[in-house]
Amino acid sequence: MSLIDALPAEPEPDALYEAFAAWTQERGLTLYPHQEEALIEVVSGSNVILNTPTGSGKSLVATGALFAALARDECAFYTAPIKALVSEKFFDLCKVFGTENVGMMTGDASVNADAPIVCCTAEVLAQIALAEGARADINTVVMDEFHFYAEPDRGWAWQVPLLEMPQAQFLLMSATLGDVSRFEEDLEKRTGRSTAVVASAERPVPLYYDYRVTPLHETLEELLQGGDAPVYIVHFTQAQAIERAQSLTSINMCTKQEKAAIADEIGDFRFTTRFGRNLSRYVRHGIGVHHAGMLPKYRRLVERLAQRGLLKVICGTDTLGVGVNVPIRTVMFTALSKYDGVRVRRLRAREFHQIAGRAGRAGFDTVGNVVALAPEHVIENEKALAKVGEDPKKRRKVVRKKAPEGFVSWDKATFEKLIDAEPEPLTSRFRVSNAMLLSVIARPGNCFAAMKHLLTENHDDRRTQRRHIREAIAIYRSLLDGGIVETLPEPDEQGRTARLTVDLQADFALNQPLSTFALAALDLLDRESPSYALDVLSVVESTLDDPRQILGAQLNKARGEAVQRMKEDGVEYEERMELLEDVDHPKPLEDLLSHAYDAYRRGHPWVGDHPLRPKSVARDMYERAMTFVEYVGHYELARSEGLVLRYLAGAYKALDQTVPDDAKTEELHDIIAWMGELVRQVDSSLLDEWEQLTNPREDGPQEQAPEERVRPVTANPRAFRVLVRNELFRRVELAARHRYRDLGALEDAGEWDAEAWEEALEEYGADHDSIGTGPDARGPKMLLIEEEDGLWRVRQILADPAGDHDWGISAEVDLAASDAEGRAVVRVVDVNRF
Repeated sequence: MSLIDALPAEPEPDALYEAFAAWTQERGLTLYPHQEEALIEVVSGSNVILNTPTGSGKSLVATGALFAALARDECAFYTAPIKALVSEKFFDLCKVFGTENVGMMTGDASVNADAPIVCCTAEVLAQIALAEGARADINTVVMDEFHFYAEPDRGWAWQVPLLEMPQAQFLLMSATLGDVSRFEEDLEKRTGRSTAVVASAERPVPLYYDYRVTPLHETLEELLQGGDAPVYIVHFTQAQAIERAQSLTSINMCTKQEKAAIADEIGDFRFTTRFGRNLSRYVRHGIGVHHAGMLPKYRRLVERLAQRGLLKVICGTDTLGVGVNVPIRTVMFTALSKYDGVRVRRLRAREFHQIAGRAGRAGFDTVGNVVALAPEHVIENEKALAKVGEDPKKRRKVVRKKAPEGFVSWDKATFEKLIDAEPEPLTSRFRVSNAMLLSVIARPGNCFAAMKHLLTENHDDRRTQRRHIREAIAIYRSLLDGGIVETLPEPDEQGRTARLTVDLQADFALNQPLSTFALAALDLLDRESPSYALDVLSVVESTLDDPRQILGAQLNKARGEAVQRMKEDGVEYEERMELLEDVDHPKPLEDLLSHAYDAYRRGHPWVGDHPLRPKSVARDMYERAMTFVEYVGHYELARSEGLVLRYLAGAYKALDQTVPDDAKTEELHDIIAWMGELVRQVDSSLLDEWEQLTNPREDGPQEQAPEERVRPVTANPRAFRVLVRNELFRRVELAARHRYRDLGALEDAGEWDAEAWEEALEEYGADHDSIGTGPDARGPKMLLIEEEDGLWRVRQILADPAGDHDWGISAEVDLAASDAEGRAVVRVVDVNRF
């Protein structure tokens, strides 16, 4: 029986509860007492704050709330903090309620948005609440991971629906809410509904806590011998997690049979990057790595191996606390303090419980373990004291290690305090923006009364509210001065006391709010310019969020190269340091785009909430003619390769969706095809998920088979031609800079070592002074291709100063090898005159 089939004829509370309970029983599930309590309150129409431990079945209560809304023929929204969780929940609910009854809105993708059940990010719901308020056709709101209410940058989006949607019934869920009495009172006052707090549930799998003053390897071996695997070792940087995995390979964790089972499960999975090859070693040893900087396919492989019970240890970061699908028995903290981007501090109670709560697998374990290690210098001191025994004289002579400078220490008392501590009260993060005012002004009714309600009835104290009021007045005056808003002498037929003089773009405050600016900026580009296609890419890149790790790596590289040049030119140290202040990561079209943005903002003030960010990542990779692996290696981004790929996938989608067809030249089509194929060959899951969202199957996205079925790279002829062109042009660029050693070190160099390249290019130098590398030099006309079965014969013409085009690089492209490796496999045959 599907859940739709279980809908009762009359949506009375008793009938709803009995129907849902019967459905869960049919699935072999027994409701916990706290689930029964929460569901009874939900079907009775009460708000519910579900503050129960991880693994206690909050998702099932959420499903019951959506079931009740559907039975009452009402619209329900389910929110989560990150897009990955939203799409995961979307597919889960499609299986339960059917694809026709479930939609999704993330800003990136909108699928079946008129469905009675909609999964969305919190920001999407907040924008609907601002634009429609009490008129919104939303009667049930489920807010998962509600502790994000206290996030500094995003918490406003969890608060706004509570303020603006009194018609809705709310189900707020988290394992770490702390004291919620303020929310209980606030919800009752605003919605007129009774509000039940369900927070007394015991963990289905109890936790046991242990503080160790023994080295990590020793502690881990004890846990493994005691049957307490899998163990998740928590680190607070990605580098530490990877270093730990490497160090643990000295421990023999798995039997031959267990290693064989791991190898069978991995099958023909492609480890295509340098980090991937290291990960292959780790997982075959029974050690996983899990952090946000990994490629999605690697994270999913680690999760799949963990779910099969094949990994003994996972070395990961504290992101474990947010919806990570890794079943574990033991959580081991390597530290109880961390650097939070501003300072080093001890963990907060919420952070600790969010991570510790992942220990113990419901249905697998009877208990879960949380282990914290003492600081390393304390462990070493204890070890040194143990060696000398109890002799007081000897113990006094032991030279004790000191904590590193700036180290924030912890001890057993710190651990015990965290165990007993309630999560800190959630802090309001309300804020005022251009988008907020525009949304409120655009909706029917008295916008001044509506804004007054938002500004004076939010959860901040009076002092902070007065600051919000001043900000709102300043924004409103700027809108008036810009002619964007006008005050009406009399209310109009919809009760508006002010109105917008411009039409807002669809979803103007959601994802890619600068897309209309990008469209306007395209008119400033010269379509006949050889750099037009790359300039279009730069316009789109300037509207995307900054990938800070990549830009930081670009800056470090640029400064390193600048220092080297200045040293060669004899520039003194003090002057070098001064000149380095002017070095930045590449920002193509910065001046043009900045002036255009300032002019556009005067007529479209809401873009002021979203600063322009000129940068070059996708363009940089294309201009350097690098593969993904080469680019990651060039900037030393192995720990952040997942971030690089997500950025490229986002740039590809934005370029494909934002730029109208009549603005796309053949070269721009080539770049779009190249970006899509590059992302797909590195990790197809990002684009597969995006395409699945636009055409969902009722059974959700298909789990990747162990052999990771990948489309042959030659199946997309346009993209493959660009890959071939880039491979050849990479050699042209290196040849132009006399980088013979790098040419000889290329993956497919074969007999063409550094000496062979130097000899050939010396002959070229007898005819011409230099090799061009500008837009014309890399154009499709400079590459001749003869296609044969299984083999392409290619000739890359070199751009000489005289324009004779009488020299070139002859090469062969092995199609079968290219498909096997997911890249263009190019072997140079000759470098000669025609």
